[in-house]
Amino acid sequence: MLQTAERNQLIEEIRRLPDLLERAVRGLAEEQLDMPYRDGGWTVRQVVHHLADAHMHAFLRMKRMLAEEHPTLQPYRQEDWAALPDGARPPVDSSLAIVRGLHARWCVLLENVEGTAWLRTAFHPERGDVTVESFLTIYAGHGRKHVRQIEDLKMSRSW
Repeated sequence: MLQTAERNQLIEEIRRLPDLLERAVRGLAEEQLDMPYRDGGWTVRQVVHHLADAHMHAFLRMKRMLAEEHPTLQPYRQEDWAALPDGARPPVDSSLAIVRGLHARWCVLLENVEGTAWLRTAFHPERGDVTVESFLTIYAGHGRKHVRQIEDLKMSRSW
């Protein structure tokens, strides 16, 4: 089990992601949003929409872990989701708004998890048993990783 300070740091990363993501895409032109962050990778636009999708899933999964006894979590094929029209084409503003609102709610939830509730579990068909705490660690890192991909692309292109 993580120490309280470590957990608080991860919650702070969840709290800061909307600002970091908005800053990373601020001022990018449409053609820049449609540039893949690496060869064969998603476009910046898809990454933003993916963060909204993935973090909605994570939030709901954590709520299920806290409210239900060892639920089975539904996996999804993120590559297929990113290829759908709502994940590949629309402006990023809607997903930025989702991330902002979602992360505000998520932090309220996380800040009120107490004691052994961090160890509540669920079964994930691809990962096996997972805990609320392991999802906190995964998704704090997930947001950080994707913002870094956008920032690295911007630096490599001198935008």
